[in-house]
Amino acid sequence: QVQLVESGGGLAQAGGSLRLSCAASGIIFSIADMGWYRQAPGGQRELVADISRGDSTNYADSAKGRFTISRDNAKNTVYLQMNSLNPEDTAVYYCRARVSYVPDKYAYYWGQGTQVTVSS
Repeated sequence: QVQLVESGGGLAQAGGSLRLSCAASGIIFSIADMGWYRQAPGGQRELVADISRGDSTNYADSAKGRFTISRDNAKNTVYLQMNSLNPEDTAVYYCRARVSYVPDKYAYYWGQGTQVTVSS
């Protein structure tokens, strides 16, 4: 069993910054892709950014130039540095990871979500 635990959410003012963290624990052989998604009230869950084990990154257009995703493979942790926040960034942010507990068998796991609220 694998658990993903997010932290770092909270309240920020427009123009401010927050840093999210997501740590994976449990029976882990390897972690491939890790990523951040978000879901605003009444909206669908959408990709914010993801990162491969080799540090290749992909960003949603809304995140480009403002957010930076990174990971620490030794700690099984992924981060999301969010700068220049605006009220449209208000959402629950979820971490997702593709994890194997035995070689070549992967499954996706989700964290419980962390609320980010940006005031104008």
